[in-house]
Amino acid sequence: MTTTSERTDGLIPGEPTDVLRWIPQGAKIVVPIGFGEPPTLLDTIEAHAEELDGVEIHRMDPFVTRPYIQGAYGTHLRHVDYFLGPGSRQAYWDGQCDLVPNHFSEVPLLLRRIQPDLAIARASGPNEHGYFSLGPNADYTAAFIGKVPFFLEVTEQQPFTYGQNQIHGSQIAGWIKTDAGFPKVTHRAPSPQDEAIAGHIAELIPDGACLQVGVGSIPDALLSALTDHKDLGIHTECLSDGLMNLVERGIATGIRKRNFPGKHVTTFCVGTPELMRWLDHNTAVQMMPVDWTNDPRTVATEPNFVSINATTEVDLMGQAASETIAGRYWSSSGGQADFARGAMYSDGGKAFLVLRSTTRQGRGRIRSTLTPGSVVTTLKNTIDHVVTEYGVAALRGASIDERARRLIAIAHPDHRNELRFNARKAGLLH
Repeated sequence: MTTTSERTDGLIPGEPTDVLRWIPQGAKIVVPIGFGEPPTLLDTIEAHAEELDGVEIHRMDPFVTRPYIQGAYGTHLRHVDYFLGPGSRQAYWDGQCDLVPNHFSEVPLLLRRIQPDLAIARASGPNEHGYFSLGPNADYTAAFIGKVPFFLEVTEQQPFTYGQNQIHGSQIAGWIKTDAGFPKVTHRAPSPQDEAIAGHIAELIPDGACLQVGVGSIPDALLSALTDHKDLGIHTECLSDGLMNLVERGIATGIRKRNFPGKHVTTFCVGTPELMRWLDHNTAVQMMPVDWTNDPRTVATEPNFVSINATTEVDLMGQAASETIAGRYWSSSGGQADFARGAMYSDGGKAFLVLRSTTRQGRGRIRSTLTPGSVVTTLKNTIDHVVTEYGVAALRGASIDERARRLIAIAHPDHRNELRFNARKAGLLH
């Protein structure tokens, strides 16, 4: 990666080491999720880690691991995570970094309590008016614009986007310009089970519904199944290539939305280079801080809100464990419960939790009880619909007995007799 000190629109970029002036002893640094990571600035901080004392970097879902995440610098520089990603999962299992439980909507609140000293982020700009854009990010970072110093890394590939993720040159501590690229994002092709799940849900989504869709093979299959729908809206935490395709094909217009009608609202974006190019100067995309997009009270104001997210296990009472696999931490809560609660109060709203009926090893995911060590992400009182390739179990307002029967009906056929036996033994079935 290279840096430059060329003059741009009257603002002068500096050197990567300039960021060190803004990092006192015990500093708390905020870094965005996903593509918002400023790689050169992090490289520089790591290169000088032995000069630091008690510094913490707070962020979600690192795509790529780093020595500081793996605990290489001890108490000099430590990683604090709010959603385990491929870059931090093993480090957490090894005890080299921390994980803070949270709802995504509340991460800005949690970060305010630690009183951050600095935010470092990848950016685009400055434009002719002196503004930088955080590109495919607003997330929790945008909530601190004007409240803490920002040091930015401007890269050529970063799209310039609009919304509440822009920051004027007068509000930043400094910036550099580099040629850093984005981490590669891989997608797993939908399986026949994924396509069956998508078909079940697509039938229950009305025209004009406002969508929040997670990332993964099942959501990708669902978005491909919505070809006959009209005037869908987008109000989501992550905008992906699949949602972009709905917009490009005229299926998602947003004209029936209550908040920002005609706009596609998100708090961060992850996807292909094509998606990044599509976002660049696209005024139809509205980037908003996560404490607004994911707030259940905001979500509830959108009529016919439909939330679709993945889970890993559901027990026969309707408790969903979505952040652990086989009892071990894999991710975190994210915005799943935020949107499930928001959809609950939306006029005509629906929330779907999706999962294949079995793991690759044939282990059932509809279970009599959750695997020991699992944590409940979506409460039994909040859960609405559970979907496998075998159908939809509507749980909202259903009794314990009805829940057990409906969930057993969408479990893999090989496991249904055992589930019935265990349910009767536990007193869940009469």
